[in-house]
Amino acid sequence: MAYDLEEQEQLETIKSWWKQYGSLVILAVTACIVTIAGFQGWRYYRHQQVLAAVTLYEQLTQAERVNDAKKVRDIAAQITEEYAATPYAAMAALSAARASFDTGDLAAAKTRLQWVIDNAKEEEMRDVARLRLAGVLLDEKKYVEAFELVSSKHVEALSGLYADLKGDILVAQGKLAEARSAYQLAFDKSDAQSPYRMIIQTKLDALGEAK
Repeated sequence: MAYDLEEQEQLETIKSWWKQYGSLVILAVTACIVTIAGFQGWRYYRHQQVLAAVTLYEQLTQAERVNDAKKVRDIAAQITEEYAATPYAAMAALSAARASFDTGDLAAAKTRLQWVIDNAKEEEMRDVARLRLAGVLLDEKKYVEAFELVSSKHVEALSGLYADLKGDILVAQGKLAEARSAYQLAFDKSDAQSPYRMIIQTKLDALGEAK
């Protein structure tokens, strides 16, 4: 009997609690279910986005192999417009910039490189784009803008390339002593086994001994 009374009391307590808070519990559970479903739906959506971007990027690389610059640019535009949140967007934009540069369209190349700088999530991608944009600006004889880009903060892995391009810009400006220092840094940062190191050494040799 005591047990029955205790159980009845528990039931009454539960009923009272449910009457007061039941609607909130239902709301919380519903919100939780919706959140989980939304997250799963987002994951599925993201997966589909990546798959579509991969397919297009494979087509882009095939176009690169046959030097079809127009197709490279067209596919890159589609990827950056429709799948900008995927890593393939930045890679596609870099490819489009290269295709534009090779065909002499420097304005389009700069636009694509700036897109990577502004939108790429990966720091390395943004730094590569800055480096290439500085190279285009050097070709346009816009030395001040180019130098600002190669003087910006970048990942350590690109230090040698940044220093080398900085040397090229300084040479173009006639600042040979500063250029030598930049080339020396590029040489020191480069891999001892890399053929690229020989190019830097050639630049150093062309400047002669430091005075």
